Amino acid sequence: METKYPVLYIKRDRIESIKRRHPWVFSRGVLPHDPVDDGTIVEIHSKTKEYLATGYYQDGSILVRLLSFNGEKIDQDYWDRKISDASTLRFQIGLPNTHTDTYRLFNGEGDGVPGLIIDIYRDVAVIQCHTIGIHKMLSHIANALQKCLGAKLKTIYDKSSNTLPQDYAQEINDGCLVGSDTSVVITENDNKFQIDLINSQKTGFFLDQRDNRQLLKQYCKNKSILNLYCYTGGFSIYALNHQAKNVCSIDASKIAMSAVENNLKLNGYYNNHQSLTEDVNRYIKSISQDDFDIIIVDPPAFAKSIRKRHNAVQAYKRVNAAAISKVSSGGLIFTFSCSQVIDAALFYNTITAAAIETGRRCRVLHHLSQGADHPVSIYHPEGKYLKGLILAID
Repeated sequence: METKYPVLYIKRDRIESIKRRHPWVFSRGVLPHDPVDDGTIVEIHSKTKEYLATGYYQDGSILVRLLSFNGEKIDQDYWDRKISDASTLRFQIGLPNTHTDTYRLFNGEGDGVPGLIIDIYRDVAVIQCHTIGIHKMLSHIANALQKCLGAKLKTIYDKSSNTLPQDYAQEINDGCLVGSDTSVVITENDNKFQIDLINSQKTGFFLDQRDNRQLLKQYCKNKSILNLYCYTGGFSIYALNHQAKNVCSIDASKIAMSAVENNLKLNGYYNNHQSLTEDVNRYIKSISQDDFDIIIVDPPAFAKSIRKRHNAVQAYKRVNAAAISKVSSGGLIFTFSCSQVIDAALFYNTITAAAIETGRRCRVLHHLSQGADHPVSIYHPEGKYLKGLILAID
C-alpha cells in the first residue's frame, strides 16, 4: 500500500490496540522517529510495514489520535462524509424536532474524530477543537457543515481558545467563521434558554444533561427544589415549567447567575424562584432537613487528571453527604459527575460512602448518563464521561 503521509512505526505489543480500533496511540508505544510538527497527518505502520491507521500528531502522552483505519485521504471529502454521517445519526434519534432545536452534532471519538466537538444551537453551529490537528482543519470542517446543513445554518462560531494547548492558543481568537450571531435563544423540550457564545462555559450549554433534565419533570410537581452548581439554570427552568412549588438556584459564578435571571425572564417565572450567588458547601450547611424535597448536585469536573482524582472523590463525597443528610424524608437526590477520570464504579462507590456517612436509608431509582447525541464508541469506553444517579432518601 502506497503511503500518503509520513509514517510512524508502532511497537509490536501495541498493534492489537489499534486493530481493536482504539483511537489513541500513546507515545510509549511508538518507535523513535524524526521530528514531526504538531497537527501533521501521519500513518501508523507495524515494524513489518503493515498499514494500521491514519491520524494526526500532537506531542504529548497521546501522541497520535486516529482518524481512519482504511487508508483514506484526510481531505474535504473525508470531512463531508464525517459530518454527513453524524447528521444522519442525529436524524435517526429524532434531533432536531419541533420541541428541541439544539443538540450535539459531533461528539469526538464517539463520531470517529478525536478532538472535535460541534454543538448546534438552533441555526448556530459552535465548533470546539481540543487539539492542534483538528484546529488546523477548521476550514474543511466549516465547509462540510455548510454543505450538510445548508440554509438551516446561519452562523459558525469557533470556540477553541480555551481547549487548545496554551502556546498554540495564544495565536488564535474565538469568533465567527460564518455569519455574525454570538447570542441565540434556543428551545430544549419546549424550555427556552439564552446562549451567550462569548461568555459561556464549554460551547454555551450543557447539552449532555437534556434527557436528565427531562426526567426531572416527572418528579418535580409541587416539590421544593435546590439546584446546586446551577450554572445557567437548566434544571431550574425545567422544574419551574413543570409545576415545582419553589426552586432555589445557587452558583458561585456571578456570570452564571446573571444568565439564570435572563432565562427566568425568557420563561416568565419570578415569584417562586430564588437566585443565590454563593459557595455551595457553605450554603448547604445552613439549610434544614425539611427545606427541600429534591436536591440536584451537578458540579463541574472536580478532577481533570488522574493525579487530582483522590481530592475529587473527597469533594464528591463531601457535597453528596451534605445533600443526602439535608434532603427531606421521602425526598430525591439527582447527583452527577462529569469527570472522565471518575469512572462509573468509582462514582457509585463514592456516593455509597456518602450515604453510609449520613446513616439514612438510600435507594437507587435511576442510573443516568449523557444523551444519545453524545454517542460513545464501543472501542473507546473512556468517552462515557457523564455519570448520574437518582436516589430516594428516607
